[in-house]
Amino acid sequence: MPLRVSTLLTGQWYPVTGTTHIASKNEDIMALLPKIFTALALTASVAAAYPAAALDDAQKKEFGEFIKQYLIENPEIMLDVQDALQKKQDAARLVKANAAISDNKSTIFDAKYDMTIGNPKGDVTIVEFFDYNCGYCRHALADMQSMLEKDKNVRFVLKEFPILGPESVAAHKVSDAFRKLAPEKYSQFHIALLGSDGRADEASAIEVAQSLGVSEKQIRAEMAKSSSEKSVQETYQLAQSLGITGTPSYVIGNELVQGAVGFDDLEAKVKNMRSCGKTSC
Repeated sequence: MPLRVSTLLTGQWYPVTGTTHIASKNEDIMALLPKIFTALALTASVAAAYPAAALDDAQKKEFGEFIKQYLIENPEIMLDVQDALQKKQDAARLVKANAAISDNKSTIFDAKYDMTIGNPKGDVTIVEFFDYNCGYCRHALADMQSMLEKDKNVRFVLKEFPILGPESVAAHKVSDAFRKLAPEKYSQFHIALLGSDGRADEASAIEVAQSLGVSEKQIRAEMAKSSSEKSVQETYQLAQSLGITGTPSYVIGNELVQGAVGFDDLEAKVKNMRSCGKTSC
């Protein structure tokens, strides 16, 4: 049985159910929209049984023109479509991220080259991917500090992710050397460099190191002796697996959280982890 949905514009409608509705040519087309959408839904449900070939060229053109005109007259529908697409993509990314978290737990939560601040035996771990030249990371620094001051049972893992140019990479290399030389002062170094004005680079990172008692000579010797390239590449690969495209990004339990979401959101997720073992209960 051929579909006759396209004949709506001529005043005759033959829905896929086989019943017939006669519409006056003068009838307002908008009054027919509920019936049109019913026909579209039914058409979709039997798409496998009625391929596109069931419509002749004239019908396809007529139906296509109607859809085009309706969208032009009601462009807000495209916003709904865009929103639906975004939700679908977000859901797909979440599935991918959850699988990647499950497959890379040790690299995410316990990599030897990452520094842990707060309670090393805390019952909830927050992992933050950051870049020393990320403006949003600077804003999020206060969230981390508030979390650690308020909650003494949180373990915070700092995962350096230099993606904002050569200066970020250079600052990271100094930071990595400082971590190896004075791990007990790393949190001070991190807060000072990330919280400083201007762009972080090798010179500014060395200046912070010197202010904490580690000389430029020591830093350069450590950088020459011990490269951080392997750890950086591993972090890049991990970020790609998780679908991370920017900083800051967090991993809390089973969830990837992208962006500087603020203290309240982080605190809520930590409380949920304690309550039900997930970031959303």
